[in-house]
Amino acid sequence: MFLCVSANPAIDKRLRLTRLTPGHVHRAIEALPAPGGKAAHVAMVLHELGADPLWIGFAGGANGQELMSGLRKRNIRVLGIPIKEATRENLEIIEGDGVVTEILEPGPACSELEIKNLLDTCGSAFTAPEEPKIAVLSGSLPKTAPMDLYARLIRLGNSHGCKMFLDSSGEALRLGLAARPYFVKPNREEAEWLTGKTLGNAAAGADAVRQLIAEGAKSAAISLGDSGLLWRPADSECVYRAHPVKVAVRSAVGSGDATVAAFAFAAGSEMSAEETVRLAAACGAANCLAESPGNVQASDIRRLQKEVRIEILS
Repeated sequence: MFLCVSANPAIDKRLRLTRLTPGHVHRAIEALPAPGGKAAHVAMVLHELGADPLWIGFAGGANGQELMSGLRKRNIRVLGIPIKEATRENLEIIEGDGVVTEILEPGPACSELEIKNLLDTCGSAFTAPEEPKIAVLSGSLPKTAPMDLYARLIRLGNSHGCKMFLDSSGEALRLGLAARPYFVKPNREEAEWLTGKTLGNAAAGADAVRQLIAEGAKSAAISLGDSGLLWRPADSECVYRAHPVKVAVRSAVGSGDATVAAFAFAAGSEMSAEETVRLAAACGAANCLAESPGNVQASDIRRLQKEVRIEILS
């Protein structure tokens, strides 16, 4: 049972422009709204891989209804938690030359009662009879949420035998890591902030992966962009490196979420280490080809898996 928890979901709107010029009026060539927030992207990729995920998250106003409706249309189960303020909207602007600009709203202010409802809802899902459970906690936090919200959820899930996956940033990531998640996946910038070290090459990245495990995670991955994807499995001394696959990138927004979804799916399917990191790299690359974040195609994933080159770092 896969649970995709979103404390700060969104409607993603992808706009295509010939060129973005500050201070000018623009007419978009195309505007594509879609369910957004990192957990929604994770749920969409899990579904495309053949899983039946349950999305759990806040939903407020017309945007919240549109978000849940969009997920249901994709045959993803939804457990929305009503909030008073409206769900945010994120804007992704893609120019003709491929330059991508993101504008992310901060999200609603959630009350203490709404936060409690999220914790209680997740607690019930963690103790539901389906076994085993993998819970993916993704994204930023609403502006009034406590910074230890993910840490609380990780401790709660751990107490019920769930495998807790964490993909966040800043203080929410630091506190969540200390709560001992099963898996954590920062990108290069997030990992540099967390470890206090510059990750200029794969060797430095591998050391950072080991540091994340020493600080609480059982398994950890770091995406290094052009330097590839690094991952150390639970109960292993090996760090695996997946070299990046060359694709005609439409947009990389959501590729980290697709990668996390693959790691979660592989953990639920008991894949080998090499199969796992190969699938993760292929899903991240397939997302670059998608018409919107998380809207990957299984055919692209299968094709790209064959092109991923794996290396084991000592």
